Amino acid sequence: MIAKRTGRLVVLAALPAAMFLTVGLSAPALAADGNAYQIDLEQLNNSGSRGTAMLSIKGNQLTVQIESEGMVPGQPSAQHLHGSTNGHDFHCPDASDDTNADGVLSNTEATVDYGNINISLTTSGDTLATSGLAVDRMPVADKQGKLSYKRTLTVSKDVVDHIKDLHIVQHGIDRNKNDKYDFDGAGASELDPKLPQEATAPTNCGMVMGASVGSIPVGGIETGGGTPQSSAMPAALAGSAAAVSVAVVGAVVVVRRRRALAAVRTESLGSAA
Repeated sequence: MIAKRTGRLVVLAALPAAMFLTVGLSAPALAADGNAYQIDLEQLNNSGSRGTAMLSIKGNQLTVQIESEGMVPGQPSAQHLHGSTNGHDFHCPDASDDTNADGVLSNTEATVDYGNINISLTTSGDTLATSGLAVDRMPVADKQGKLSYKRTLTVSKDVVDHIKDLHIVQHGIDRNKNDKYDFDGAGASELDPKLPQEATAPTNCGMVMGASVGSIPVGGIETGGGTPQSSAMPAALAGSAAAVSVAVVGAVVVVRRRRALAAVRTESLGSAA
């Protein structure tokens, strides 16, 4: 019985590492001063796109690793870290944010929820917000619509301190299902009329999970325009890694109590004999 209980504890203790083994991403090896955060990317615009991302921080070095699928085959995907490093609260949008009811959640409509670009996740060159539409430096999905990305960036202390308040958004949809971005699918982009709306509309979005929860918003929820609006703060999601740790500690306490009770019973039986 003791061997079986020990085995259960080993499985529970292994859960935090197993959390990172989704969609092809492995748990990063970090030094004592490092932190890692998981992001699950969920579809927007009924794109069918999903994925997993890891944000790993060591000092002022941020490593971003993304594995996603359901992207438009052979097409570049603009991708960014959106949000605030000033303590304001943002979150991923949903279909209800399609305010003009045209059936497409545009980037402008979604920005109210997920905030402005903080870092452009380009494959080379700068990562400034102004490179948000640098599609020639964005990763390209393969023929199966799968996209892999990894890059280490030097970031500011504000980004390090507020990394849990930033979200990953990937862009690019195929509304008319012809495996390319074109103007027939959803017209021209509101960001650049030379680009199809399909190229700039968000395809998925994910918020940081794991060891930390979002910071308390300053002045309520901030819109993408930058002016905080008075609003109740949404309930913070407890980190799943913390929850697993609590479960492990709880399991250890239960086992120890059971062993202590068993010892007392054995001693009592011996005295009675």
